[in-house]
Amino acid sequence: MLEGIRVLDLTIALAGPLATLLFASMGAEVIRVEAPGGRGDISRWNPPFIGAHGAHFDEPSEDEISVSMLNRSQGKKSVTLNLKSEIGRQMFLEMAGHADVVIENFSAGTADRLGVGYPAVSTANPAIVYCSINGFGSESPYSLKAMDIIVQAMSGIMEASGDAAGPPVRIGVPIGDMAGSLFATTGVLAALLRRFRTGEGRRVEISLYDCLAALLSIEHFEVYERAGIPTRTGNAHARLTPFGVYPAADGYVAIVAHTDEWSSRLFAAMGQPELAHDRRFLTRGLRVQNMAALTELIEAWTRTLPRDELVRLLTEEHDLPAAPVRTPADAMCDPHLARRGALVPLRHPFYGEGAEPVIGTGLPIRFSGIPPATGARSPMLGEDNESVYREWLGIDAERLDELQRLGIV
Repeated sequence: MLEGIRVLDLTIALAGPLATLLFASMGAEVIRVEAPGGRGDISRWNPPFIGAHGAHFDEPSEDEISVSMLNRSQGKKSVTLNLKSEIGRQMFLEMAGHADVVIENFSAGTADRLGVGYPAVSTANPAIVYCSINGFGSESPYSLKAMDIIVQAMSGIMEASGDAAGPPVRIGVPIGDMAGSLFATTGVLAALLRRFRTGEGRRVEISLYDCLAALLSIEHFEVYERAGIPTRTGNAHARLTPFGVYPAADGYVAIVAHTDEWSSRLFAAMGQPELAHDRRFLTRGLRVQNMAALTELIEAWTRTLPRDELVRLLTEEHDLPAAPVRTPADAMCDPHLARRGALVPLRHPFYGEGAEPVIGTGLPIRFSGIPPATGARSPMLGEDNESVYREWLGIDAERLDELQRLGIV
C-alpha cells in the first residue's frame, strides 16, 4: 500500500517505533537511524533476549537481540549515524532530502538541539512530512519525563480502572505509547495525502498526554464526578449494567446484558426469570441504580458453573454476548489471529523463528487483494549501513570505512 514511501526513523522505545512498524508493515521503506558503537535504542537492552537457544532473561551475547527490538524492527532497515557530529548531521539532512517522512520521539526540543528538527529538515526538503511524538507537547508547563506510566497517571485514565474502594490501576499494556503511535500514523498519512495534492510538507505533533485525554473523554467522567457517581467501577460498566466480568467456578466470563431484552434472557439463563419483573430491575436506569444487588445475584449464579459451560449456555442457548476471559498467553496462541496476520512469529536475522517461536506484532489491518502479514525479518544494528548509504548518499566502501573509523557511522 505504501510502496515507494521512504521513512527516516529516529524513534526509540515504543511510542515512535510502533508507528514506524506500521509504516513498514504497509510497505514503506523504513530506515531506522541509531547511534553507532552499540549505543542504539534503549529497548535493545530490554530482557528477554533471543538467540540460537531461544528466549532468556540472562545477559545477552553479541548475536542476541531483545524481543522488544526484534518485534519493533520488523521489516525495517538499520543504519548507525552519530547525529552529535557535524558530518553525521549533514548526512542525515542529505538523506532527508530523499525521504518522504521523518518520525522522531526524542524529548521535546532534543531534535532541534541536534540540528535535525523540523526547521532544519524542512529547509533541506520543503515537502517533508515531519512527525514529532512527545509526552506533553512542545509548549507544556510540565517538566516531567514522559514514561508511559507517568502519562497514564497524569491523564486520569488510571482512576478509571479498578474498584472504587481500591487504588488506581495502571492499564496492563503501555496504552499511552500505543495510542500516540496510532494517532501519529493517522496524522502522518493525512499530511501525506495533503502533500500529494499540494506538494507542501507539514509538521505533525503528537502528545501522548493529548492522546490519552482524548480517549478518556469518550466516557465523560467529569459528568459522573459532578453527580457523585464513582468513576472506578471495577470489572463492570456501571451505566450499562449488567455489563462486566463475573467469576465462574474455574475462571471468569465477560457478560453483556444491558438491554431489557438481554437482561430478561440472562435472568432466564440464571433460572430466575421472575427477576425481569422485580421492581429493582424493570428498566435500564433501575438496573444501574441497583447495580450492587444485581451483581451479587449474577455472581452467586456464575460461581456455580465452569467458565466454558457458562459461555456455551449464554451464547448458544440464550443468544447473549459472552466470552471467556483468556490469559494473554492463550490469546497470543489463537490460530485465528495468526491466519489474519494480526500476530506473527518474530524472526531473528541469524536464527529465524527458532525452535520455540515468539509471537510479535503483525498488521491488524486487512486490505482486499493483499494477503495477511506473515512477519518480516528484523535487522542487526547497522546491518544496512553499506547498502543504504551507497544508495541514498553515493558513499563508497572506502569512504564508509573512514566514517566508521571516525565514529560517524
